[in-house]
Amino acid sequence: MECELVLTIVYHPQRGTIVTVNFDSGFKVPEMVKNRLCVVISPPIEMRQGLCTVVPLSQSAPNPEMDYHYELTIPFQLPRRWSGQTRWAKADMICAVGWHRINLLMIGKDHHGKRIYQTNTLSKIHMDNISKCVRDGLGM
Repeated sequence: MECELVLTIVYHPQRGTIVTVNFDSGFKVPEMVKNRLCVVISPPIEMRQGLCTVVPLSQSAPNPEMDYHYELTIPFQLPRRWSGQTRWAKADMICAVGWHRINLLMIGKDHHGKRIYQTNTLSKIHMDNISKCVRDGLGM
């Protein structure tokens, strides 16, 4: 049985966690206007309760590829809907979003029927590369 994301978070995910973000409501083209995989790039920040900074991930290779794009092979399991391990971090599209927009990825259920969520994080090397792309995307 294929599982899907279902848990809206109530805490700040760890930096490097792959999540989905619902950009459906309150956004307009040319902004993102769909559910999208993202990587959490901010740690919890005092006085910023309820917000998390993310970089969107895309299956589509950028054309042209710029310094603020990063090709990433995700080293852990994703739900089938998000299958295909290669993604592009679109670091020029960095965004602070409310926790109510963020969902963990459900990857199955244990033998008791309890949901299992993907909570692995990307390596320091991946996060350092994505951070560099964010700086490039902001012209810093």
